[in-house]
Amino acid sequence: MAITTLKINKKDYTVDADENMPLLWAIRDLAGLTGTKFGCGVAQCGACVIHLDGEAVRSCVTKVKRAEGKSITTIEGLSENNDHPVQKAWQEIDVPQCGYCHSGQIMSAVVLLRENPNPTDVDIDNAMSGNICRCGTYPRIRHAIKIAAELQREKGK
Repeated sequence: MAITTLKINKKDYTVDADENMPLLWAIRDLAGLTGTKFGCGVAQCGACVIHLDGEAVRSCVTKVKRAEGKSITTIEGLSENNDHPVQKAWQEIDVPQCGYCHSGQIMSAVVLLRENPNPTDVDIDNAMSGNICRCGTYPRIRHAIKIAAELQREKGK
C-alpha cells in the first residue's frame, strides 16, 4: 500500500491504496463516493464510467497509478445541483427503471455530447453501445441524449 492523493471532483483525497488497485474501489471504498457503480469488473458493462482528464474510462479496470496527477470526475462531481443538461434530460423523461447503470450512462453521454453536440440516432447508438442497461431503457436513453443536446444548444445561446 502507498499513500497517494487523488483529485476527485476538484477535491484532493489522500488514500492508502496499492497503485494497481482499480480506481473504482479507491473512489467508492476509500473516498466514499458511491455514485459510480460496480457492474462486471471487466470493462464490459459501463456502470463504472468516470471521466479521467475529460475522457470516459471504465474505473473497474483503470489502475490508481493511471489517475495520479489527473482530474477525476464522478457522477457526484458532474454538477452541484444535478442540473447538468444530461442529468436534467434524464430526470425530465424519467429514464431509469432500476437506475443502477445510469451514472455510467450519464457520464458516457456527457462525453458523447462534448465531442458531438448534435448526434444522430446512429451516433448515439454507437457511442453508447458499451453501456449495458439490463432494464432495456435504450429508447429513453437515446431520447434523453437528444433532449440534453437541445438543452446544451439553448444554454449556449
